[in-house]
Amino acid sequence: MEPKKKKTQKWTKFRHRIVRNLLFLLLVPYIKWKYHVKVERYKEQGKRPYLILMNHQTPFDQFFVGMAFRGPIYYVASEDLFSKGWVSSVIRFLVAPIPIKKQTTDVRAIMNCLKVAREGGTIAMAPEGNRTFSGKPVHMNAAVAPLARKLNMPIALLRIEGGYGVQPRWGDTVRKGKMRAYVSRVLEPEEYKSLSDEELFAEIRDGLNVDEGCVCGEFYHKRNAEYMERMVYVCPDCGLSTFESHRDIVTCKKCGKQIRYLPTKELQGVGSDFPFRFLTEWWDYQNDFVNSLDLTPLCAEPIWRETSSFSEVIPYKNKVSIEKEATVLLYGDRIVIEGKEHYEFRFDEVSAVTVLGRNKVNIYFEKRIYQLKGPKPMNALKYVNIFHRYCNQKKGDDNVRFLGL
Repeated sequence: MEPKKKKTQKWTKFRHRIVRNLLFLLLVPYIKWKYHVKVERYKEQGKRPYLILMNHQTPFDQFFVGMAFRGPIYYVASEDLFSKGWVSSVIRFLVAPIPIKKQTTDVRAIMNCLKVAREGGTIAMAPEGNRTFSGKPVHMNAAVAPLARKLNMPIALLRIEGGYGVQPRWGDTVRKGKMRAYVSRVLEPEEYKSLSDEELFAEIRDGLNVDEGCVCGEFYHKRNAEYMERMVYVCPDCGLSTFESHRDIVTCKKCGKQIRYLPTKELQGVGSDFPFRFLTEWWDYQNDFVNSLDLTPLCAEPIWRETSSFSEVIPYKNKVSIEKEATVLLYGDRIVIEGKEHYEFRFDEVSAVTVLGRNKVNIYFEKRIYQLKGPKPMNALKYVNIFHRYCNQKKGDDNVRFLGL
């Protein structure tokens, strides 16, 4: 007698629709009050499923998508969301997001997307994979085009505008200002069938290209510049540095230069001129500076020294604390952790370094994932940028400008 085949569990479930409707009733008034967002309902949705692609500006972007579309939506989310113990289990039960590993091509995530599509579910993802730190679009993985083609669903491009002004990634506070979320275009399967992957990718990239390096309204908060040091670490006057913020001013701790962040998102020197009008320009300068660095002389002494918690991430389960307060040293070729034990992550042996949220760093080392989570002002971005600069320099790819985001 042949053994019975195990019944395959469906990803999409009826309870997801109930949960979505309850969350909609409970959260929409709060979201509108908190973000002053105008979300335009996509009235032509009908009953068919979509692949929703969005640019990524705020922590609440997924809720804006849910306000624009009816029915349950299955969001592609970073594996960090699934490593929070019982909290992750509750999230899985309620809304069943699709986990993806940020640092690599995740075959399992692709298969899960195909499964949801076959079951008639709507999928949403941010092809950039990261929230913007500067307000300009970050690197978008071209693999989104062949994935969209495999799913063979209508592609809805949802643009979020003004979100960076309301809540930039480096900030904790929500500013008073206006933002908008709406479907700008739908690409039908019949339309993109004749396009090459490169052409389809260009259509997606251009449709989601929202650059906030401009004056597009005013965004008010008395602590406008608070935690900008999570983004900036290169001073135009003195180079690699550390910054600190207070209210609407950020200060270079090395040379004392001060910059005010205005409600228009413009930058203004305090007591002296400042060469950049917007953070997008400062971001470009910082990237160019790092891309011109020769890291070889920066391997003997640490470039930065700071304190952070240190843990190991057990993927899709939880996090195990190793050190609550470890000393972290960033060199030109490695990250060193000093505490009860000594850890050394040489970039030659590290497969990836990624930034999560505002100030978390994941280090992928010998098939394990370690995480740094510093105090609120910690700049996690520099670890990613220095790692990528080292890899590019080691390979002799001095023309490669990509620094991880």
